[in-house]
Amino acid sequence: MPLSPSKNRKHLHQRLYDFQGYEREDDLWDIEGRITDIKSYPFPNQYRGQIEAGEALHDMHIRLTVDLDFIVQDIEACIDESPYAICPTIAPNFKKIIGLKVGPGWRAAIRRAVGGTEGCTHLVEMLGAMATVTFQTLYPAMIRRQEQRAKEKPVSSNEASGSKKRPGIIDTCHAYSSEGEIVRSEWPDFFTGQALSSAKRGE
Repeated sequence: MPLSPSKNRKHLHQRLYDFQGYEREDDLWDIEGRITDIKSYPFPNQYRGQIEAGEALHDMHIRLTVDLDFIVQDIEACIDESPYAICPTIAPNFKKIIGLKVGPGWRAAIRRAVGGTEGCTHLVEMLGAMATVTFQTLYPAMIRRQEQRAKEKPVSSNEASGSKKRPGIIDTCHAYSSEGEIVRSEWPDFFTGQALSSAKRGE
């Protein structure tokens, strides 16, 4: 369902994000991001003279290379368009991200490494959003590794008694609430809500 109709208005600004995920031949993964900011009107800029309508004020790219444990193996940042001549000079500083793990605490770790004057607001913001893109990209490989390990690993006493590990995705959003129907259906051992009757479920 689209948004409701708005009042009469004038379009002024457009910010676009584009994220892509790739599996490489060397058992690593590339997560690439791009951000652009575009105005619908021309305006003066001390560094570039005048930025025309439709011309990018910001045009920036990141390539994040990770392994299957979500550890950053490499990063490349590029600032093609910016409002100041000094902006592109900070891009190499993002190498400080190498060695960090994409997961809980990711945004805080980024801010410690390249926050404030050590980085670029827009690149840092984009890096934060790339965490979920990384998960989505690596998910099939994670499942394959889990299945392979399950085949190779001897059954432990906990597994033999039916003890299971709680999936980390539970309670990370509304849909994956431990009290919700998705968890009830997918991971019933960790469901904490009240089960719906068959009649309410429409069965």
